Amino acid sequence: MELLLNFTTSYVVAFAMGLFSSMHCIGMCGSIIGTLTLSLDSKIRQNKASLFTFIFNYNLGRIVSYTTAGALGGLLSSVLMPPFDNNLGYRVLQICSAMIIGSSGLYIAGWFPHFAYIEKIGRYLWKKLEPYGHRLIPVKSRISALLFGMIWGWLPCGLVYTALALAISTGDVKKSTLTMLAFGFGTLPAVMSVGIITQTFINALRRPYIKQSVGVLMIFLALAAAFPWLYPMRIQHH
Repeated sequence: MELLLNFTTSYVVAFAMGLFSSMHCIGMCGSIIGTLTLSLDSKIRQNKASLFTFIFNYNLGRIVSYTTAGALGGLLSSVLMPPFDNNLGYRVLQICSAMIIGSSGLYIAGWFPHFAYIEKIGRYLWKKLEPYGHRLIPVKSRISALLFGMIWGWLPCGLVYTALALAISTGDVKKSTLTMLAFGFGTLPAVMSVGIITQTFINALRRPYIKQSVGVLMIFLALAAAFPWLYPMRIQHH
């Protein structure tokens, strides 16, 4: 039996990473959704069904941005890989991805606050896009909510960059795109539920031991990315 070292193509893992980042999503994207909600007409805010469609469109736009980043990352990796031996190049991408995932786990647990500096990577692009997002406020239509999400999806975020590192390590445009799509869907429960979930639940997510538990899970994912043969859901073939 030959082991396929393709842990990073596991969309289940990317989805789990999105779920694990729930605390960060609530803190970061929750305020953005608050801005979106407050900018809506009072009649829309009072109608839960209508409000839900606006929030959904915002999140749909955000996920479109993630998948676009995944596609671009896949293209980049396909360009960088040819000069190297396929196995060696893929292995280097795996190790780099594992280091970033492990660092994000330490960051979530509160043991490596300097990981936040990785967000500086996207600040230049964000300065160019942010003004367009502000022009859409107040949001007056579902299309505007979708465009608003597509812009704010590029907001510098260390955990999004972590998922992108995982996606790039697949070395394939299609798989990289689907990995970011899976990550985006993983973030949906937390971001969509802002304003619905209770304050008690939010406070629970902020407890140190919860953060540390999630951080440790991320570190395990990093180890599985670095050493795919340890991954229990690995794919084998003759």
